[in-house]
Amino acid sequence: MSPFPAIPRRWLILLAVMLAFLPVVIDMTILHIAVPSLTLALDASATQVLWIIDIYPLLMAGLLVPMGTLADRIGHRRVLLTGLGIFGTASLLAAFAPTPATLIATRALLALGGSMIMPCVLGIIRRTFEDEDERALALGLWGTVGAAGAALGPLIGGALLEHFWWGSAFLINVPIMLSVLPLVYVLLPRREATTPGTWTPLQALLLIAAILALVYGIKATLGQTQALTIALPVALSGLGLLVLFVRLQLRTTRPMLDLTLFSRPAILAGIIMATLASGALAGVELTLAQELQYVLGKTPLEAGIFMLPIMVAAALGGPVAGYLSQLCGLRTVAVLSLAIAAAALACLAFSDFAHPGLTVPLLLALLGLALSIGLTASSIAIMSSVAPSQGGAAGSLEATAYEFGSGLGITLFGVLLSGVYRHTLVQVPDLPPAQAERAARSIGDSYVIARDLAAPQAKALIEAAKAAFSASHSLVLMTAAALLAALALLVCHLLRSASTPRG
Repeated sequence: MSPFPAIPRRWLILLAVMLAFLPVVIDMTILHIAVPSLTLALDASATQVLWIIDIYPLLMAGLLVPMGTLADRIGHRRVLLTGLGIFGTASLLAAFAPTPATLIATRALLALGGSMIMPCVLGIIRRTFEDEDERALALGLWGTVGAAGAALGPLIGGALLEHFWWGSAFLINVPIMLSVLPLVYVLLPRREATTPGTWTPLQALLLIAAILALVYGIKATLGQTQALTIALPVALSGLGLLVLFVRLQLRTTRPMLDLTLFSRPAILAGIIMATLASGALAGVELTLAQELQYVLGKTPLEAGIFMLPIMVAAALGGPVAGYLSQLCGLRTVAVLSLAIAAAALACLAFSDFAHPGLTVPLLLALLGLALSIGLTASSIAIMSSVAPSQGGAAGSLEATAYEFGSGLGITLFGVLLSGVYRHTLVQVPDLPPAQAERAARSIGDSYVIARDLAAPQAKALIEAAKAAFSASHSLVLMTAAALLAALALLVCHLLRSASTPRG
């Protein structure tokens, strides 16, 4: 039986938690379109810009599992309401951040609020919908909000930046949070089933430290070879802390995180799929947003409209995934969607964005539809493989995979772009060494340096920067396509025992 006695309210509950979830996913991508404006307004370096974007998903990756487990222990309603309050406050502070360092700090606070919201949403859906068909539909609608929200971020950001300053991208969250808070307070039942066990803050901090140290070490190792003496020990210490956390969970009778969840093929496949697919998509979106504005000279709104096909198609993918998974089986849907997404990216790698015609919008739509269907199918597999009392833990694992993948994807693609850019940028003659060194870091840095140069030098540097950035176009998209193709083969293997469609 459902733990929620007021069954007729289940669709209103779904509406409330999806409204709570929407700003969290929009914030994952809304800054992609604002990178040029933000870089120039705050005079941010390439490293600072990457941390402004990256700190949100990476810190959430460390917080989601502890917060999901906490929600299972003390109740999803309490944790969700707290997260909504923190997220709204952090959004207000981020909107008026005066420096890159302040913005990074407020983005970290946003991650804390988001990490309390995301696993609660999935956990509440799992507890509210006991009927498998209704749950598949509910998760399909959730997938629509997730995929469309992430795709909607650039469009909303572009529209806001057309008329307001970059901080408006955060300020828009405040009225949404103020509207959702009373809805959640009224609709969610105050009594709910909880999972017995302890929630040890020290174990939560251990997991957070492990993930942050591991990711920071990888980021620094790949980004700056001269920092290997520091970065490698940090990465190894993060790995050691992660091993220690796993051993603690295996030894205790009531672990904070039930690691036996990883023994279920559907859950393992879904987590790997979420990590690699979200990483590839985040890297591609960030690359495309910069190319459209820096290289092709589009306004933020024009760039957001250019990426509109991804959003529209992703909105259709969620409900379609629920139907197709029942008709064809999760394995077929997941594998085919990933293969189609890989093919779309491979075709985009050789497309001319300056003259898109109908081909580029169709390919972007195909990419959004395929990834939305595939990722929603993986969510259905994960949430159908656990008991209602484990919904928060399973949801937090999946959300961690999304955030960890997005953060790592931005890091890896950022490093790839930086490496290609540095080696292909033709330096402007007579440029001082310090300015030449910064200009070679990224196209954003080149634009910042160009502001202080005389007109002929500035024009030469901008033209060289555009040519260097364009050279990375095919490489980045083909790398993402290869990742998704390999992922399709892996998911096909892991889901070979998945349930077949019902007759």
